[in-house]
This record gives sequence, C-alpha cells and structure tokens, in this order.
Amino acid sequence: MANELDAWGVMEGFYEAEAAYVAGGGYGRASFVSVAAYLDPDVVLYQAPGMPFSGTGEWRGHEGMERFMAAFGGTWESMEFLDQEHWGDGDTVVVSNRVRFRAKATGREVETRIVQLIKVRDGMMLECRPFYWDPAAIAAACGA
Repeated sequence: MANELDAWGVMEGFYEAEAAYVAGGGYGRASFVSVAAYLDPDVVLYQAPGMPFSGTGEWRGHEGMERFMAAFGGTWESMEFLDQEHWGDGDTVVVSNRVRFRAKATGREVETRIVQLIKVRDGMMLECRPFYWDPAAIAAACGA
C-alpha cells in the first residue's frame, strides 16, 4: 500500500503504474486509478517554462496530472529509460533518469537526462519538479 512507503517506494510504485497506464493507451483509453493511488489530492507538478509539453507550467491535482500525461504523451512517440539513480529517504527523493525520447511530430530522437526533485506526504507524491539537462535539444527534437 502506498502510504506505508518512503519517497523512493512511492516513486517505484508510481513509475510502474504510469508505465501500465501508458501501455494501456493513456489518456481517454486507460484507467488513471492506479496512477492516482500514488498521487496526493493536492499534488503539484512544476514543469519548466518553454518545454513543448509545459502548458502553464503547473499541473495541479489528479485531473491536472492526467491532463499533463495526455500532453506529454501527445508529444512523444516513445520514451525509453536507459538508466536511473536515486538519493534521499523519508519524504524527499531525487531521481536521475537518462532517457531517450522519439518525438511524434518529427520522428527525431533525443537522449538526455532528467533530474526530478520529489516530495511525498502520507505515502503519496505531493510535489514533483523535473529539471531537464538539455531543454534546447528536447525542443529541437519536437520541431520547436
């Protein structure tokens, strides 16, 4: 159960639920319930301005997170995790992901690193702040 986990345990469960959601077709096709189980009702995702999928930069609550996943999924044809490291315990974890994306709009691939600062409350993600190593490369792959 999510509320018995430390920050990394929450994120492991979240990443697994997110992968199943995407594999099930994502927004409008798959149930978001298993993803939402790892999200605090007050969850906030802060995206860097200027990214092709940033929107307003803040995505709030379960509905906001589901809308973000739709925007993110609409940008990328594929996303492959190449390696992952994490640090922290208790209610905070930093996760470093080396990923390879393929953009839907252009078919171009980009390999980059994303570092996420994540806070949890009562075993659920409360806040996520991703930092992209090379935002210009991501924008270029998307044709921006």
